[in-house]
Amino acid sequence: MTATWRNGLGLMAWLLVSFAAAALAGLASADAGSFYQQLQRPAWAPPGWLFGPVWTLLYLMMGVAAWLVWQRRDALGNQALILFLVQLGANVLWTWLFFVWRLGLLAFLEILVLWCLVLATLIVFWRVRPLAGLLLVPYLAWVSFATALSYTIWRLNPALLG
Repeated sequence: MTATWRNGLGLMAWLLVSFAAAALAGLASADAGSFYQQLQRPAWAPPGWLFGPVWTLLYLMMGVAAWLVWQRRDALGNQALILFLVQLGANVLWTWLFFVWRLGLLAFLEILVLWCLVLATLIVFWRVRPLAGLLLVPYLAWVSFATALSYTIWRLNPALLG
C-alpha cells in the first residue's frame, strides 16, 4: 500500500471516529430541540439551530487534527490519540447527561472535566504537530462557551434539570 493510500485511509478512519462520536451524541440529542425550547435560557444563548452546524464543523476539525497526530506514529502521538479518544467519550457523555438523563449538576461537573481534557488534548496535539493543536482551538472556545451556558441553564431550570 502506498503512503498516499495509507494516509487517505487514515484520514477517513479518524473522520469516521469523530463522526461516530457525533452520531452517539446525536442519538442523545434527537429530541433536544423541543427540550431546549422549554428551558429558560439567558439572552446570550444561541438559537437551537446553530448547534448542529457548529458541532459538524468542530467534529470535522477534530478528525483532521487526530489524523495529523496519527501520522506521527510514535509514543507521544499514541498517547495524544488515547487522550483524544477519552475526551471524545467525555464529549458524548455530556449530551446524555444533559438531554437524556436531565442531570444538570452532573452535566455541569462533567463539562468541567471535558474542558480540562480538551485543553490537555490541544496541548499535547500542539507538541506533536502545531497545526493539530491549532485545529482544536475553536473546539476549546466552544466548550468554554458551552460550560458557561450549561451552568446558567442548569441554574435557571432547577425543576427540569434536577
